Amino acid sequence: MTARKLAFVQLDVFTSKPLEGNQLAVFTDARGLGDDEMQKLARETNLSETTFILPRDPEVERTEGHKVRIFTVNEELPFAGHPTLGTAWYLHRQSGTPEIVLDLQVGKIPVRFEPRDGLLFGEMRQAEPQFGGTHSHEEVAKVLGVAAAELDENLPIQTVSTGMPFTMVPFRWLNTLQKLSVSWTQMAPYLATIGNPAFFYLVCRETVDPRATLHARMIFYNGEDPATGSAAGCCAAWAVKHGVLAPETQGLIEQGIETRRTSLLYIRAARQGDHVTNVRVGGNVVQVIDGEVTM
Repeated sequence: MTARKLAFVQLDVFTSKPLEGNQLAVFTDARGLGDDEMQKLARETNLSETTFILPRDPEVERTEGHKVRIFTVNEELPFAGHPTLGTAWYLHRQSGTPEIVLDLQVGKIPVRFEPRDGLLFGEMRQAEPQFGGTHSHEEVAKVLGVAAAELDENLPIQTVSTGMPFTMVPFRWLNTLQKLSVSWTQMAPYLATIGNPAFFYLVCRETVDPRATLHARMIFYNGEDPATGSAAGCCAAWAVKHGVLAPETQGLIEQGIETRRTSLLYIRAARQGDHVTNVRVGGNVVQVIDGEVTM
């Protein structure tokens, strides 16, 4: 059989500095690849996520958006934040179109680009937030192996989804969150009672960078995520709902410091009465690799 050659780029997302932020591989033309091949390629890159662009007729893309699929090393995802921003950034660089719409399993996600501080800044509008149940501070503290007093009881532990569900867990002190050592297997039994998939997004109002609104960590089955754009959207909705961030105010989440891949995720959301809407997450992207896979 003739070997196939597949072009890909590797990007660092939610950073303006190469070798920081969250890594993403983007296969730029995945036509002809089956589900199993995409999953194997995602395992080959061994990154938290890999995306596959499936080009369509230009007229279809103008009306329906760019078809994109997202895989982790274990599974396909209906939505994820840094793959959405990174893939849209690549497509914007190819076309120059100010707004790129990705056609994902959760629906159409628009990403708008503009110059900001001399750099190209992209901002995605995520699906309308869905607020789930709240959780006991004592129970979650036990799962994480910390005293209940280490969690901020002035804020709820709540599950929120803007396409992927995350449970916001507010810590009282930065030092506690930075020193936290918890494994996926330690958290998984409790998270399974919330749903599938289910993840904690650990946040604190004390920050390393004085510009930041929140410090965050996200530990999942493939290790610790340097930047979690889908969780950041959930966090933006939660923060606006519970008074951590004023409506339409630009907030900043710092993440990835513990993994030595500092990431900056810009968040904002609107509020109409008790209803939080128009959740947006943005940041910068840099390309670090231009490659080709032979298979």
